[in-house]
Amino acid sequence: MTIRTRFAPSPTGFLHIGGARTALFNWLFARHHGGQFILRVEDTDQLRSTEESTRAILDAMEWLGLDCDEGPFFQAERVEIHTEMVKRLIDEGKAYRCVCTPDELEEMRKRASKEGRKPRYDGTCRDKTLPQTPGSVVRFKCPQIGVTTVNDLVKGPVNFDNSELDDLVIEKSDGYPTYNFAVVVDDAEMKITHVLRGDDHLNNTPKQILLYEALGYEVPEFGHFSMILGSDKARLSKRHGATSVMAYKDMGYLPEALVNYLVRLGWSHGDQEIFSRDEMIGLFDLDAVGKSAAIFNPEKLLWLNQHYIQKSDQERLAGEIRPFLEKMQLDVEDMEYLKRVAGDLKDRSKTLLEMSESGAFYFQDEIEYNENAAVKFLKTEYAGHLKAVAEGLPSLEDYSRKGIESFLRNIADEMETKLKFIAQPLRVALTGRIVSPGIDEVMITLGKKRVIKRIKRAIDYIAKI
Repeated sequence: MTIRTRFAPSPTGFLHIGGARTALFNWLFARHHGGQFILRVEDTDQLRSTEESTRAILDAMEWLGLDCDEGPFFQAERVEIHTEMVKRLIDEGKAYRCVCTPDELEEMRKRASKEGRKPRYDGTCRDKTLPQTPGSVVRFKCPQIGVTTVNDLVKGPVNFDNSELDDLVIEKSDGYPTYNFAVVVDDAEMKITHVLRGDDHLNNTPKQILLYEALGYEVPEFGHFSMILGSDKARLSKRHGATSVMAYKDMGYLPEALVNYLVRLGWSHGDQEIFSRDEMIGLFDLDAVGKSAAIFNPEKLLWLNQHYIQKSDQERLAGEIRPFLEKMQLDVEDMEYLKRVAGDLKDRSKTLLEMSESGAFYFQDEIEYNENAAVKFLKTEYAGHLKAVAEGLPSLEDYSRKGIESFLRNIADEMETKLKFIAQPLRVALTGRIVSPGIDEVMITLGKKRVIKRIKRAIDYIAKI
């Protein structure tokens, strides 16, 4: 048997962290077993589904590198198939048309609650064989006795008493299928062997199993992953940080960092924290997926991102930070220069955005001096130090880290001062701030011409104080 998994998001918003983890687990399970991963967009909710959300979800999947073997399919394009299956169930006496109004349904719910019963449809239209009329829906005749067991691949067997299940609506009054019905038909028709999803869908599963059986389809295997919670053990929301996948891209996270972090939200392999994509595929299976809720830890994600930035080569990082710098309206056409800048910054940055913001000075013709830095180091007593550096640089032949360090030490010795009183004013002159990459690295990347120009500007700034 070829294992076939799927990810089926609804395009009513962006791809969030929980959905991305579900997609990743399905993708890894299929890849681990040499199977196939299918992408299906469940867009039958015509009021809430948007093209913008669809595009955002597809972009997020592409950014994460979760490629599909088939799809994307669009559920709304398959409505004729759903309608045909609804008609078949009606013809076989397994479904019926219901004309109960919203007010009548609300009255049923109130009556059930008052009598201490579970609010559910009371079967008013169940045996009436009504024709289709405006506003009517189609309901599935759920068995009223017996037990439906979900042999969950993650949670183990879960039993549901059929008497507690509702005669669920399978076709809405607008002719579109409901989620529970369309997902069964599409999964069966697409030969999905494993339905792996969040445990917020667990209560839907017995209804879906009964629909599989009523339609004569082979029932797939089910697995439900625990929820992702914030540090306060509440359901993950915006107050815990960004929940949209692409928000992390905008904040300067690398996709491999987010993927690595997501795989550890509910799955483990010993104490290992860092996994290459090939390692994930080789090691991932459902027996190591935990049953308890996963806790989202932004600091751990940030640590992983820093790790992947440090492991990335300069060329890759140059391409990654370029859009951030362009958004700041900086000229970044010189890729060789950009690569050198990335090399200076990579070991000191946790995100691409941080890299870009801290490295903006490399691309500015006239840098802005941090007020505190200028007050402390761009003052008259250091003007001579800066002048000595500017005058000595043109004749410095060994323009390497070692050569620059020796050059600055010699100036400090000649002026009978400490090296920091040469280096710090020079740092502020070149970067505008007190903290930056090593002064020798900055000087090499900027090049002699830029360095001398910036020093002279700083001297002029001091003269005007």
